Amino acid sequence: MKSTRTALPGDSIATQPAANTGVVMTLGLCFAIALLEGLDLQSVGVAAPRMAREFGLTVAQMGIAFSAGTFGLLPGAMFGGRLADRVGRKRVLILSACVFGLLSIATALVSSFSMLVIVRVLTGMGLGGALPNLIALSSEAVSPKARNTAVSVMYCGIPFGGVIASIIGIVSIGDTDWRHIFYVGGAGPLVLVPLLIAFLPESSAFRKTSRGANAQPAPVGEVLFGANRGLSTLQIWISYFCTLIVLYFLLNWLPSLMAARGLARAEVGYVQIFFNIGGGLGALFIGMLMDRLRGGAVVSGMYVGIIASLAALSVAPGFAALAVSAFFAGMFVIGGQSVLYALAAVFYPTPMRGTGIGAAVAVGRIGSVVGPLAAGQLLAMGRSSSTVIGASIPVTLIAAVAALLLIRRPRAAD
Repeated sequence: MKSTRTALPGDSIATQPAANTGVVMTLGLCFAIALLEGLDLQSVGVAAPRMAREFGLTVAQMGIAFSAGTFGLLPGAMFGGRLADRVGRKRVLILSACVFGLLSIATALVSSFSMLVIVRVLTGMGLGGALPNLIALSSEAVSPKARNTAVSVMYCGIPFGGVIASIIGIVSIGDTDWRHIFYVGGAGPLVLVPLLIAFLPESSAFRKTSRGANAQPAPVGEVLFGANRGLSTLQIWISYFCTLIVLYFLLNWLPSLMAARGLARAEVGYVQIFFNIGGGLGALFIGMLMDRLRGGAVVSGMYVGIIASLAALSVAPGFAALAVSAFFAGMFVIGGQSVLYALAAVFYPTPMRGTGIGAAVAVGRIGSVVGPLAAGQLLAMGRSSSTVIGASIPVTLIAAVAALLLIRRPRAAD
């Protein structure tokens, strides 16, 4: 007689066709939200030159505008992750998508610099609330052995969303035509919300361990520092903070830095596209390697690649060299951050995973605020684009040490 068995949350993707449908649906919808999150995150960088002309912004003010959205990511990630452990990942993701969709549209309606800063902070709160839940849903949809790959599949949507932002920037007509990129970025998540409600399955691991709305998460201090997790938490935070300084500096300032190097608008857009394509491919490739090879070797190679690509980007002489350097910078910086997101998921057990990831993302967002602000200040002081890019290399070394030490730490038992 042919035997049947119910798919369990821990079963691998390859062995359970029934479970595969839920995995594909989860990763597909999470990828779509990540795609739109990436579009929004890079919209300000793409629109910045034209926004600066319209509002008469200085270089320092542009840095503030860049950092406003990432500042909002900090409380959004912390509260979004914490709330996810109480009411579920799906509900918080839907709420976050509504918030950043509506506020992205509002960005297109601002008429002053002060309004722009306020709206971008609020948009960042929605974006920040989404990310810990995207990570938790993706990592909990598959077996532990496939978590790096699953999170990477989801996360590669963010740089590919940046590709869309760059294409919109290239095909724009006129020097003041920047608002439509925010209309597109805002309408997308609002269109996806009904699909999330109808088709996104709640994490079965969350349902099993917490009984949904009756969940009572452990105190934050216990989540982050209890059961010998304290050192792991600090290492996660340091690696996130330093890597996101570099990533968000590049996400926000790369178009303006390339324009300062004498590239035409279309060439700037192509450099940004190469950066994001490299990021998407890097996220997939490095994530799969983490599931197949020794983690320490992959992480070491990843950070060597970041440093080498940043050095090349700082001295590249022309468009072709800048495009190639940007491709590899995206591959290793964005791909590296996707690996860090997957790593955070394995150091916290299911009932507290949202809180742990949310706290890590929130601390990392401090770095994402510091990066654009520091770059803006250096440029305002008259430093060249090569000097600004080169200044991120020591920060990368600190992130590498923290990540390599983290790899050796014990992981949570689900």
